[in-house]
Amino acid sequence: MYQTPYLTQKYRILRIFIHTIAGLILAALVLPWVQKDTKSTLIKWWCSRLLSAFNIQVKVFGQLPSNTAQSVLFVANHVSWSDIHALNSIVALRFISKSDVKNWPVFGYLATQANTLFIDRNKSQTAGKIVDVCSASLRDGDNLCFFPEGTTSDGQQVLPFKSSIIQAAIDANALIWPVAIRYVNIDGSLNTQMAYAGNTTMQQSIVAILNIRCPIVELHFLEPIVTTSQTRRQLTQTAYDAIVLKLDS
Repeated sequence: MYQTPYLTQKYRILRIFIHTIAGLILAALVLPWVQKDTKSTLIKWWCSRLLSAFNIQVKVFGQLPSNTAQSVLFVANHVSWSDIHALNSIVALRFISKSDVKNWPVFGYLATQANTLFIDRNKSQTAGKIVDVCSASLRDGDNLCFFPEGTTSDGQQVLPFKSSIIQAAIDANALIWPVAIRYVNIDGSLNTQMAYAGNTTMQQSIVAILNIRCPIVELHFLEPIVTTSQTRRQLTQTAYDAIVLKLDS
């Protein structure tokens, strides 16, 4: 959607620092008081500018949702923390995330202020509750997004999908919209350096991205899936197959 020229690393770090401070001010003083549409617009703007500061180029393919799209559950494979910002720069989304994201420096606070729904995967009894919360959010017109792998990979494969949250889309009669995420080099080859996976720390991930001259993330919006007449497991498998097929092509 946009492309910035190559920036020196020091200048990029300065831009990231300034924009992060702006985000903290925005999250503390503005987001709690504005209406939903305004909040979504501000979050999209902030995510777009953060990606620009990192010099990350976003390329979008496929059928984009309209600006008036509501009550859609987006599902995507998960490679990096930047997945969230890339998606949010295109579509205003409310993310479903693991609870330990709350503890991330800066980004955890920003995620909380952006109305992220947090899941504690160590407490199985919360599964039903989070499905109810997600279903209510979809009925209220929110567009949600979650990563059904439950963790990140290096982008070379898609891990098995967990299906529990898909039930929220069924209960709310919402569309499921698969998105295939791929990080590539300038020549189109797979870029595994962008992955925030394994034992990589946030600091190490940020440094790795800063050392990439022109990082590119591809967002492939695939055919939406209607939830009627399919079970939760069938819908999960359909979304998984669509994403794998696109990434293997």
